[in-house]
Amino acid sequence: MIPFVATRAAARSGAAPDAPATGAMVLSTWDFGAAANAVAFAELAKGGSLIDAVEAGAMVPEADPTNHSVGYSGYPDRDGHVTLDAVIMDDVGGVGAVAALENTVHAISVARRVMERTPHTFLVGEGATRFARDQGFPQQSLLTPESEKAWRDWLKTAKYQPEANSENRITRTPGGALDHDTIGLLACTADGRMAGACTTSGMAFKMRGRVGDSPQVGSGLYVEAGVGGATSTGLGEEVT
Repeated sequence: MIPFVATRAAARSGAAPDAPATGAMVLSTWDFGAAANAVAFAELAKGGSLIDAVEAGAMVPEADPTNHSVGYSGYPDRDGHVTLDAVIMDDVGGVGAVAALENTVHAISVARRVMERTPHTFLVGEGATRFARDQGFPQQSLLTPESEKAWRDWLKTAKYQPEANSENRITRTPGGALDHDTIGLLACTADGRMAGACTTSGMAFKMRGRVGDSPQVGSGLYVEAGVGGATSTGLGEEVT
């Protein structure tokens, strides 16, 4: 079972009837989603859009050097390259996604640029990396000393044995570090408007070019007005 954390607000006295944060809810996967929820909800509370909120929330774990499954400090592929996947979606069909993105911390923001500034919905690999660079996103190595050490230790045996629901073994909460871990966020307002985001560094020590479920609409994320929203996390090969 995937643990979700939720942040919700009741109507605020003195708030405008259409204030985005009135009756809003933010949901995200795994315990580290709580910090993402707080940032996403703060974005709504100050008048940001749902897309602003889920992007801001997803950026929190992307920048966290202690999180080895999302963004900066993600575990690399078996060749030592950290590659990121992300998708962002509104409830009227707007979507942007990237996969195998390198050298940019905030894959979710690049995915949003794909949605808003290109005629496409999905950029991958070198094209995604070039697009991020051309859009002015700071370029840097995403491989931290801790992640590099884990990779070099893995190279000694080069074995990959997924362990279902191993996330956060240290804190003894359900679900892990090497086989799967992603953050998916969903945000909605009281009138039913929705948006979602999903971002990950993918399977640790994966084959070069591997892409899992996370950035794929209908697998890692789906949002539709009048229907609902969903996000998934787990071993991508079992999800897609």
